[in-house]
Amino acid sequence: MNSRDYVLVTAAYWGFTITDGALRMLVLLHFHGLGYSPVQIAFLFLLYEFCGILTNLFGGWIGSRVGLKATLFAGLTIQIGALSMLSFLDPAWTTLLSVSYVMISQALSGIAKDLTKMSSKSSVKLLVPSTGESSHSERLLFKLVAILTGSKNALKGVGFFFGALLLTWIGFAPALWSMAGALFLILVFALILLKGDLGRSKEKVKFSKLFAKSREINLLSAARFFLFGSRDLWFVVALPIFLAEGLGWSFWKIGAFMAAWVVGYGLVQASAPALIRRKAGAEIESGAKAALGWGIALALVTAGMAFAVEFEFHTTVVIFAGLALFGIIFAVNSSVHSYLILAYTDSDKVALNVGFYYMANACGRLVGTLLSGVVYLWAGLPGCLWTSAGFIIAAVCITIALPGAPRKMAQIPTETPGHRPL
Repeated sequence: MNSRDYVLVTAAYWGFTITDGALRMLVLLHFHGLGYSPVQIAFLFLLYEFCGILTNLFGGWIGSRVGLKATLFAGLTIQIGALSMLSFLDPAWTTLLSVSYVMISQALSGIAKDLTKMSSKSSVKLLVPSTGESSHSERLLFKLVAILTGSKNALKGVGFFFGALLLTWIGFAPALWSMAGALFLILVFALILLKGDLGRSKEKVKFSKLFAKSREINLLSAARFFLFGSRDLWFVVALPIFLAEGLGWSFWKIGAFMAAWVVGYGLVQASAPALIRRKAGAEIESGAKAALGWGIALALVTAGMAFAVEFEFHTTVVIFAGLALFGIIFAVNSSVHSYLILAYTDSDKVALNVGFYYMANACGRLVGTLLSGVVYLWAGLPGCLWTSAGFIIAAVCITIALPGAPRKMAQIPTETPGHRPL
């Protein structure tokens, strides 16, 4: 794979990410404005996350057989369909019909999101050149993963802002039409400019290989489940509703604030390699130790926030300052995880293993999203924060068992039968 193709794949993923963030904010704020409860809003996103689980599992297997370019195009096409479908939602429908209809459209969006994410992130492994210096390759891999992941989350924050802004300016359905049109243009450019195969396995991958993973990949996937469950537990549903109900914020203010947080979060992710080197004074091979240290720090911050909010100690200040600190630590931890999954896997199995890993990620988001609505309804924001802290502690305990350094990166073939370089 050459850098031109990587840039094209990344650009397509960036465009998709903006629409994905905007869609999340559109749905959340639109239905909150219609009077839906936190639990009902959480249910709107359940199929989104559940389909992400299935897509990451089977998408990695499909991608290894047909190539990542095909899965990228499929993801963009499905998202256009999901946006168009949602635009026909009728406010006169019953609550049950509306929720069911939105859940189906969100399911399609979940499939689209994880197809594009799996395609773009797996392609990073194929870009790193095979060199005699393993440490150099690993540092380059970490840097590229951090840049892609950080920029994606920054743009998702931009999407949050645009979603809230479009809802305020032009309304629900016109906002969806405009996003579908923009994504259609991105798809056309990708179809024209992206050539060749991408990430197709040299051998036929058996279906049984979906669950046959190495110990380090299984452990890292389990830690990822609890890590992302901890974030979505209080960020996805509980925080926006708290800002609207508890602080009386308008839609565009909520969208702007959450956008700023996610943009900052993405910038920190992109800077993770430099932060870790300055903090630990070690090479990138110490990624597992870094994940452990930053995980412990994240647990302490979340528990401290929960304690302060529980006893109403400068609640607003604690939430804003704590959210900033949480974002910084979580971003570094997430970047380290994203690096480790690629460092632990062989180039020929990258789509399969990354798909499995992000299946665990989607499972955590699913559980976190559901609990975000349920726990907030029963115990408010403090309950969500305490539960989040428990999830992080579980992730830390699993991280302890990770190998201290990734095994040597597999050599990336330049050209083999059935596998054409790009």
